Amino acid sequence: MPGNTHNSRTSNKMMTFFVCFLAALAGLLFGLDIGVIAGALPFIAKDFNVTSHQQEWIVSSMMFGAAIGAIGSGWMSSRLGRKKSLMAGAILFVIGSLLSATASNPEMLIVARVILGLAVGVASYTAPLYLSEIAPEKIRGSMISLYQLMITIGILAAYLSDTAFSFTGNWRWMLGVITIPAILLLIGVFFLPNSPRWLAAKGNFRDAQRVLDRLRDTSEQAKRELDEIRESLKIKQSGWGLFQSNSNFRRAVFLGVLLQVMQQFTGMNVIMYYAPKIFEIAGFTNTTEQMWGTVIVGLVNVLATFIAIGLVDRWGRKPTLTLGFLVMAAGMGILGTMLHMGIQSPGAQYFAIAMLLMFIVGFAMSAGPLIWVLCSEIQPLKGRDFGITVSTATNWIANMIVGATFLTMLSSLGNANTFWVYAGLNIFFILLTLWLIPETKGISLEHIERNLMSGKALRNIGARD
Repeated sequence: MPGNTHNSRTSNKMMTFFVCFLAALAGLLFGLDIGVIAGALPFIAKDFNVTSHQQEWIVSSMMFGAAIGAIGSGWMSSRLGRKKSLMAGAILFVIGSLLSATASNPEMLIVARVILGLAVGVASYTAPLYLSEIAPEKIRGSMISLYQLMITIGILAAYLSDTAFSFTGNWRWMLGVITIPAILLLIGVFFLPNSPRWLAAKGNFRDAQRVLDRLRDTSEQAKRELDEIRESLKIKQSGWGLFQSNSNFRRAVFLGVLLQVMQQFTGMNVIMYYAPKIFEIAGFTNTTEQMWGTVIVGLVNVLATFIAIGLVDRWGRKPTLTLGFLVMAAGMGILGTMLHMGIQSPGAQYFAIAMLLMFIVGFAMSAGPLIWVLCSEIQPLKGRDFGITVSTATNWIANMIVGATFLTMLSSLGNANTFWVYAGLNIFFILLTLWLIPETKGISLEHIERNLMSGKALRNIGARD
C-alpha cells in the first residue's frame, strides 16, 4: 500500500509538470514572435522595398493584434475554457506563421502579423491564468515563472535563428520556422486537462474533482482544494457586474493594471526592441558586433530567469521584486552616467554593456516573471477572467507606448537623460512595491481572495490568518 501511494504521488507530480510545461510552451511561441522580426526586418525591407513607415506597421501590427487578442481572451476563456482557448491560440500561431512565410506583399505580411498578435494576446492571457489554476500553491510561482522562462528562450532562439539565416538573407525561413513549435503546441494541448476552477465555475464539480485527483498528492488534498473553490463561488456577480458593485474587486483590477504598467516602464522592452541601437550608442558600430550583442542580451535574459524560478517560492514575490527594481535602477543609472561622461575607451564600452546586462538580470529575476505571477494570483475567481483581461491588455498598451516613445526620448532628452528617466522610474517602483504589493508565497488562491474581499489592505491580502 505505501508503495502504491508513493507511485501515485510520483505519477501526479509528473502529470502536473507535464501539464505546466505544455502550457508554458505557449510562452516559447510568444518569445519567438517577439524576437524574430528584429533580424528579419532589414531583409523584408530590401525584398519588398518598403518605406520606414511601412516597416513600423509591420513591427507594430503584432502589438495591435496582441491587445485585441488579450481583450477577446477573457470572453473566450470564460465561455470555452482555458484549454480550448490555448488550442485556439495554437491554431492562430500556425496560420500566422505560415502566412508570414508566404506573404507576397507588405499588406499580406501585416495581416499575418496581426493574426500572430492575436495568438500572442491569447497566449499572454490564457497560459499564466491556466498555470495559476492548475499548479499547487507551493510551486505555483515557479510554474508561472516557467512560462516567462519559455518566453526568454523563444526570444533567444529567434535571435539565433535570425543570425543563422542572415547569411542567406532568407527572411521567409526566419518567420516560417516558427510553424514547427506551433504545431507541437497544438498537438500537446489535446492532452491537457481542463482547469478545475473553470470546471467548478461551470458547475461541473465531478470533473473538477477528477482533475484535482490527477494533479494533487492525495485525494484529501484535492477534496480540500475543491471545497475552497466551492466557497469562493458563492459570490454571485462576475466580471463587469462585480467590478461595478464591489470596491474590493476594483482594487484588485487596478492593482493588476499598476503591476503591468510597472513591468513595461522598467524599460526592458526598450532593450528588446532597440538592442542594436543601444549597442551603437555604447560605441559598437559594427553590424556583426550588434547582432551578436543582441544574442548575448537574449542569453543573459534566459539564464537570469532561472534566478526567479529558484527564488519566487522560497524567498517570495515582494523581496525578489524589490531587489530586481534596485538592480535595474542601478544598471540604468550608471549607464546613463557613462553616456553623460562619454564612452571613449574599449574598457568603458564593455563596462557600459555590463551595466546593460546587469539591468537585464534585474528584470529577468523579478518583474519579468513575477508580475505575471501576481496578476494571476490576486484576482478573485468570479472576476478572474475580467481582471486578467484588463491587466493583460494594459501590458500591451503600455508596451506600445514604450516602444513608440524611446527613439523620440533619445532625440528630445538625449541619451543620458533617457536612461536616467528609466532609472528614476525603477526607484519609484521600489516604493510602490513596499507600499502596495502583497506577498502571496505559499498561499492558496482562495485564501488570497478571502483576504481581498474582506477589505484587507492590498499589501496584506497574502497574509495568513
